[in-house]
Amino acid sequence: MVAQARRDGLPAVLWPLMFGNAVIGTGVMVMAGLINEVRHDFQISIQTAGLLISLSALLVCVGAPLMAALVTRLDRRRLLIGSLLWFALLHGWAALAPDFESLLLARALAMASAAVFTPQAAACIGLLVPAHQRSRGITFVFLGWSVASVLGTPVGAWTGGVLGWRWSMALLAGLSVLAAGWLHARMPRGVVPPALTAQAWRQTLLSPALMLTLGVTVASAAGQFVLLSYLAPYMADRFALGTFALSLVLLVYGLSGFAGNAVVSRWIEPIGASRAVFWAIGSMALGMALMALAPGLTAVLLAVVLWGLGVFASNSSQQARLAGLAPMLAPASIALNTSAMYAGQALGASLGGWLIPQLGLASLPWAAAAGLMLAMALSLGATQLVRHRPVV
Repeated sequence: MVAQARRDGLPAVLWPLMFGNAVIGTGVMVMAGLINEVRHDFQISIQTAGLLISLSALLVCVGAPLMAALVTRLDRRRLLIGSLLWFALLHGWAALAPDFESLLLARALAMASAAVFTPQAAACIGLLVPAHQRSRGITFVFLGWSVASVLGTPVGAWTGGVLGWRWSMALLAGLSVLAAGWLHARMPRGVVPPALTAQAWRQTLLSPALMLTLGVTVASAAGQFVLLSYLAPYMADRFALGTFALSLVLLVYGLSGFAGNAVVSRWIEPIGASRAVFWAIGSMALGMALMALAPGLTAVLLAVVLWGLGVFASNSSQQARLAGLAPMLAPASIALNTSAMYAGQALGASLGGWLIPQLGLASLPWAAAAGLMLAMALSLGATQLVRHRPVV
């Protein structure tokens, strides 16, 4: 992927944008590996600790389209740098939180940066790269989430397990400042995508093809986060895995996600974004089914490979799919896609929290597989709808 970016002459600003996404992605995902440490520190239940994921995701779900509407005329250089500094400030507060309520508030407020950075970074790529490189530019910047999964999340989980979750929060604060400084050095001034009118928002919201495509994101994210939100207690309860083994599982997940996203970024143009989405979600569904049946760590790692191969490949392909369906509506549709992704996360975490006392932790991968199969069906439906009723 790196060599491909150099051969195609992608601008240097895409690197700090990708790194910024890596920091944001680490912040979003790291809590799944810290749930056990947080709940033991504050003596709270699994479901209460899960609020750190579901509440934050719900706020980003609401905030992403709202922020997209409010920041239309702002220079993206200032906006993106400011969002990273806000992320740093709030995670510094989280590292010092005296009680669970303070930690929950700090994390929820920090997620405002996630509502801004990822969709706005994607939306301004059209002004930074030639039109024929737009899909590859989006997938390259979204590679940051794969980097977060390969390095950020396992390191954060290991740091939390060995040194304590507060050190993981402090690490996020430091990385956010570093990302802001790099973006300050590379991002040009005056990058302001055309402002979307109320009519453009109406077009996006009233487009059956775009709304059904966004439904794929909701179902896919919900399916994953039924299990991912409670992965640490699931692994500890079913397989008696400690901090090191959990970090290994997360590392394999991240490496697989990196590989899957790199492959799809190379082949998305010849195979098409909608087909890439379908096969990526299918890989995740197969991984969840195998996870439910896994007898031990070896089978778990294989399941995680299949899951990881599709996770970021599906997300980046969805971004490219939406941008290709209606390029002029991309700022709105990509912001709504971020909202849909976090709506799915909140839904999945809430559903998982409800299932645990009802059916136990072992039910989570089955519920996850069902959600992903629903996403596959919605994806096929969206493809057929676009053929008969393309977005104007």
